[in-house]
Amino acid sequence: MRQLFGISERRACRVLGFHRSTQRHRATRDDRDLADKLRTLARERPRFGYRRLHILLRRQGETVNHKRVYRVYRNEGLAVRKKTRRKGWHTPDCRSRRRPGPTSDGAWTSSVISWPTGNGSES
Repeated sequence: MRQLFGISERRACRVLGFHRSTQRHRATRDDRDLADKLRTLARERPRFGYRRLHILLRRQGETVNHKRVYRVYRNEGLAVRKKTRRKGWHTPDCRSRRRPGPTSDGAWTSSVISWPTGNGSES
């Protein structure tokens, strides 16, 4: 923007509402090697999230912050793979097989509302 409009850094930051220190900061960290290691570990263990991958990296001798592992994990688009759901009792077809219909000897529920007691009264 400065080159486009020919204005100073101070004025450009004031117009955009940025702090001037944010414009001077240059990232020095290169996360490509960490991203490669995370990708290979995630490929080997697809059910492991970033926390368990961080533990594996530490076991391999990497000194890396868990927040950095999370940031690289998300930037690489990695995520825990969901388990594929097996067809089982939860499908509508299985419900009809699981519950038998009314039998020939009557309904499932009892139509008796009161029971006769021994002394002749009903409760």
